[in-house]
Amino acid sequence: MDYKVPQLPYFLFCVSYLKQRLKITKTTTMEQHPITKAIRKRTEQTNEMEHSSPLFLTSSFSFDNAEDMRAAFADETDDNIYSRFSNPSVKEFTDRVVILEGAEAGYATSSGMSAVFASFMALLKKGDHLVVCNAIFGSTVTILNKYLPNYGIEVSYVSAIKPEEWEAAIKPNTKMIYLETPTNPGLDIIDLEFAGKLAKKHNVILNVDNCFATPVNQTPIQYGADLVVHSATKWMDGQGRVLGGVIVGKKELIHNIYLFCRSTGPAMSPFNAWVLSRSLETLDVRMERHSSNAFHIAKALENHPKISFTKYPFLQSHPQYAIAKKQMKNGGALVVFELKGGLASGQKFLDSLEMLTLTANLGDSRSIASHPASTTHAKLTEAERAAVNITPGLIRISVGLEYVDDILNDILQALYKC
Repeated sequence: MDYKVPQLPYFLFCVSYLKQRLKITKTTTMEQHPITKAIRKRTEQTNEMEHSSPLFLTSSFSFDNAEDMRAAFADETDDNIYSRFSNPSVKEFTDRVVILEGAEAGYATSSGMSAVFASFMALLKKGDHLVVCNAIFGSTVTILNKYLPNYGIEVSYVSAIKPEEWEAAIKPNTKMIYLETPTNPGLDIIDLEFAGKLAKKHNVILNVDNCFATPVNQTPIQYGADLVVHSATKWMDGQGRVLGGVIVGKKELIHNIYLFCRSTGPAMSPFNAWVLSRSLETLDVRMERHSSNAFHIAKALENHPKISFTKYPFLQSHPQYAIAKKQMKNGGALVVFELKGGLASGQKFLDSLEMLTLTANLGDSRSIASHPASTTHAKLTEAERAAVNITPGLIRISVGLEYVDDILNDILQALYKC
């Protein structure tokens, strides 16, 4: 390719050219916090010298010559080929999550559920056995109960609050332990240190859904997790705009997941990745406000006369309070409580809310209320819901960023009408 020398000193032109071709960037020798590293991590600056990373909205990438193209397809280089495989905008988002979680590598997907599914299907095969915490998201239960058996993968459930059951559930063909903590929607806390040691003892993969805590509040890898999955749709986005999922963990495991996703196609949209990457820059400060609001609301509701119980990880009344304090920076942004009037009171409460949103999401800047028994976990049997403490009157609040007294006042006036 011919380059026309502009009208400026030749030395400056050479410096500019080398920076562009060799991708020279600033480096630092200072030790930095992971949050700082994640915020500063970005795609290589172009010759336009933009401060905010550009959006690489392209389906494919071109090559200078046939040899470069051959080498890329032979996996001899990391050059981008096709956005189903890799994309600079997606890589920036993934790299930031890798830094925050303290992982070796990562892969971003189109949604949280595609991340969960890929973490199973890329690493499990016919005849394998999976041990699963019984308190997990309803769609994950559907995958485990309806689809994995079709591939000859056996699943055993263990109680989130009875760790003594876990080791007994492990078999010679067990390949993975999968859990959420805090659990959905009951907010039970599983001791990650215990789970990490158990997985290591039996040489099985520990796969942790860290969506509810987020990587700024909890890092399962430091306790022995091999994989961490997220629905980036939730707090990573934080404003209810885009879908996304991400899996991070050990390099060899992520490579297998990458190969599976590269062929099956659950790729993250470059636009969604660009939005999510920007959002990660404010995740820490947003979660501080979310958690502060949630703690305030949980304390205010703890002894309300129309509530049987209130559950929040950093309330001292929480059964696993000590574990939560050990492994979480703060209690997160979810509060659950049980209405004494059961199902009828739950429906009346939702209908009486004036500000909080009723929607199939959580992790938004706006507060959201939901009734798990009739929505996210409606497909479970009554016995299955009872086993994970999803009672008929259970209400889940995803606490937003509004002024905290406005959130609380809306909840209180709705409770008054129940």
